[in-house]
Parts: sequence; structure tokens; C-alpha cells
Amino acid sequence: MRHGGAGSGERYATVWRPPRVRGITLIELVVAIAILGFILGISGLAWASLRAPRESEVVRELRHARAEAIRTGTPVRAVLSSDTAGYRSRLPAPLFLPDGRALGPGFDPLTGAPRASAR
Repeated sequence: MRHGGAGSGERYATVWRPPRVRGITLIELVVAIAILGFILGISGLAWASLRAPRESEVVRELRHARAEAIRTGTPVRAVLSSDTAGYRSRLPAPLFLPDGRALGPGFDPLTGAPRASAR
């Protein structure tokens, strides 16, 4: 009598297993969304800090007058527009020389900006 074995060609019945479902779990999904949110939050903060800071209208007018004096080679007095009427300085507007220096009491000679001590 011969017993059926591995070499006899008989097949043994295998235990039935349900097919394995491939996918992601809820925990994996939550972790991935949290990591993505963290990365986007950090990059958003970095992006916001790259924007140029806003200049006040007074500083913009002073820079424009200085650039005009350098460009034309003639002295230019900074004149504040009506948009800057809220800026009430008791000091006269600076006179910018062609080399970019500013003349006037209480003004920084290099930038033409009012000095903090003169206010």
C-alpha cells in the first residue's frame, strides 16, 4: 500500500483564505494629512516673510526725491503729496543734493529721513 505524499502527485486541500485587500488605513491617512499640513504651514510662513515690507508714503516720497536729484544732477527738495498730509513734521522738507546727500535740520544726511531725536 502506498501512501500519498508530496511526490505522489496528489494535491492537498489548502485552507481557504479571503483575498487580501490592499489599501491604506485611517491612521495612515491622518498621519499623511498632518505631515502635509505641517509642511504647507511652514512653507506658507516662509513665503509670507519673503514679501517686501510696506513703505510709508513719506519714506516713498523722500526716496523718490533723492533718486530724482541723483538722476538729474540738480538739487531737489522733497515735497510731500496730499496723501501724506497726516505726516506733520515741524521740520522743513530736506533738500537732496546731486550726490544723494540731504540738507536740512533734523534729517539724516545720507537718506533724508527724519531723525528720531528731532521729532
